[in-house]
Amino acid sequence: MMQHSRFNWQSMRSHIMVFDAPLAILLFLILSTGIITLYSAGIDFPGRVEDQLRNILVSFVIMWIFANIPPQTLMRFAIPIYTFGVALLLAVAAFGMVKKGARRWLNVGTPIQPSEIMKIATPLMLAWYFQKREGALRLKDFVVATIILLIPTGLIAKQPDLGTALLVVAAGFSVIFLAGLSWKILISLITFVAVVTPTIVWPYMLHDYQRDRVLTMLDPTRDPLGKGFHIIQSTIAVGSGGLHGKGWLKGTQAHLEFIPERTTDFIFAVFSEEFGFIGNIILVSLYFLLILRCLMIAANAPTLFARLMAGSVTMIFFTYAFVNMGMVSGILPVVGVPLPFLSYGGTALVTLGMAAGIMMSVQRNRKLVQT
Repeated sequence: MMQHSRFNWQSMRSHIMVFDAPLAILLFLILSTGIITLYSAGIDFPGRVEDQLRNILVSFVIMWIFANIPPQTLMRFAIPIYTFGVALLLAVAAFGMVKKGARRWLNVGTPIQPSEIMKIATPLMLAWYFQKREGALRLKDFVVATIILLIPTGLIAKQPDLGTALLVVAAGFSVIFLAGLSWKILISLITFVAVVTPTIVWPYMLHDYQRDRVLTMLDPTRDPLGKGFHIIQSTIAVGSGGLHGKGWLKGTQAHLEFIPERTTDFIFAVFSEEFGFIGNIILVSLYFLLILRCLMIAANAPTLFARLMAGSVTMIFFTYAFVNMGMVSGILPVVGVPLPFLSYGGTALVTLGMAAGIMMSVQRNRKLVQT
């Protein structure tokens, strides 16, 4: 009986140990900060905190599942997951649900947003592709990888969903770069983008509302009660927090309903107003430590596939945080990107939980290889 009990304890302990302690602690601190901020931001939205706690529980289960899947096993599912994701994007384009002028959702009993899958599926596919060609990479391999990246990006941008498309590009391109893309090609790409953006992308490829977002970012006062309202009110909230903030539950911009989407995309404005510059420094430090820990895990990954996946997940976390804080502060256009592990939402949090699970799997696999 004692031996059976000991076996169960050891088995349970082995499952708990899949979690990387530094990463888990940082995630716990950010999620806790998110719940505290959401309580204040969503005080006029009953049930938001309870819903978010359920989202966190689902995300935790997803993270635990992926933390228990070795990278080499995950690699076998790269092609099916990517193919399935692209098929769902095509289904969205054909008969997806339209909300607020965008066709981004499929109704399968409950609305789902397939583009979220591609944040993980695209870098997963690219990491598999480069792993198969390790040691014999040629220019044509990077061309094929670019096509793999452009297929989902184009379908997502067409919905239109510029924010998610940006995250997919960041995650996918990080894999291509880490796989060994030369600086000469990178500089050539940057030059090409710099030339094409004002001549082709701006006049012909962007929607009117997307051009308005860029112009509004440059000068929010051109339409202060319309398109510039969001940026103006969020920057007022960020600045009015001062050094120490107005205090928890005492943010006037939030509670007088001047901040739009204050529980989701603009939750950072609520946090800044209530906790001030010092609170922002602490929050940014937590994200910095999270990204630093992910970089350490990526650097010590045992295989090219694991290293590329860990690197892309790191870029996902960085892009999420940088773009959200940038748009709330008025230095980037508003593109609808949530603040990771802080904003209210289910689908994005599940995707982030999946990404965190992959990081923990890579770290666990490194330990197993060394022993």
